[in-house]
Amino acid sequence: MTDPVHERSGYEGPAIFSYGFRPFFLGAALFAAVAVPVWILLLTGVVDSRVLSAAREWHVHEMIFGFLPAVITGFLLTAIPNWTDRPPIRGRELMLLWSVWLAGRLVMAIPCLTPLLSATVEGAFLVLVAGLVWREIAAGKSWSHAPMGVLISLYAGANILFHGLALSGAETDLSERMALALVMLLLALIGGRVTSNFTRDFLAEQGMTEQPAQFSRVDGLSVVLVGIAAGAWIVQPQAITTGWMLVGAGLANLGRLLRWHGWVAWREPLVVILHVGYGWLALTLVALGGAILGVSLPTTEALHALTTGAVGVMTLAVMTRASLGHTGRPRHAGPMTVCIYILANLGAMLRVFGPSTDFSTNLVLGLAAMCWSGAYLLFALVYGPFLLCPSVDE
Repeated sequence: MTDPVHERSGYEGPAIFSYGFRPFFLGAALFAAVAVPVWILLLTGVVDSRVLSAAREWHVHEMIFGFLPAVITGFLLTAIPNWTDRPPIRGRELMLLWSVWLAGRLVMAIPCLTPLLSATVEGAFLVLVAGLVWREIAAGKSWSHAPMGVLISLYAGANILFHGLALSGAETDLSERMALALVMLLLALIGGRVTSNFTRDFLAEQGMTEQPAQFSRVDGLSVVLVGIAAGAWIVQPQAITTGWMLVGAGLANLGRLLRWHGWVAWREPLVVILHVGYGWLALTLVALGGAILGVSLPTTEALHALTTGAVGVMTLAVMTRASLGHTGRPRHAGPMTVCIYILANLGAMLRVFGPSTDFSTNLVLGLAAMCWSGAYLLFALVYGPFLLCPSVDE
């Protein structure tokens, strides 16, 4: 990623819009802190649903197509200048893009527009992000990163399909599987890269001789297996063959994770948490495959291993690291950051494994929501001032 010293070079506007990670990480954190507790209130009947789709569809959509794209966009807008050697997107253009994302959250929650107009407003965000990614790749002639443009374009397409199905009164499960399959692949691609690279950098800084394995055919095969298994899950979610593919992909990525020697970096939670997040991805693949084969957690819990576990932990790992490094602060996880990681993992474990216990389902889900959303609220409280103010080294 680009040097934070040059983050606002030639820019005189508000610090929050000086770089992509600032508004989108803060917005995603605040949204996650609110949306999940609201979903619990909807689920338990405390609050009536008054949203575009049924309560379940609202929750699924806003987590997959609302919260997560904000984090992905913040990451991409921070990484793309390094890929393309072009200036970052900031100022008025960044403010407009963030406003479109915020408008999407509002129209999905407040029935002030017709369903078609709401879907149009909300669906515009990922389309705009995909267009910006392709524009920057083309302008910088960084065609090696074209797969990222393809994945974001497919993500935008899955969101449009969701709205089309919802508006026609059909089930939205196909679009949901498409989006979640793309998330698995993004985690394998981006999560794998940042985990191994940041671990290597940390160990080199500490003068340790033990290093993560370099990217090789093992890594490539692991990612390909995720892509194949995820694709099979989209079209044949209940097929026995799909189950075995997912289990195989999960075991391959567990082996990939072990090659990075994450335990050697135990002194720095900012690095270790990346390995934990990738471990959740491997667990998701095995659990989802096992659910199809009838030998594991139910499918709903397996999918929450992806959404609350892999996505929740990995996004916070990336958000904390980028927010520290790109605001000129030491890349070290202090006590409050460790608390964020603990809350996220605890919330994920309660959501994934809690329903199978003898405790009240509503109690377990409520505690899981408090922990998981609490992690993002704590991120907003601790890191919000960093994101709102200029970098300390400017």
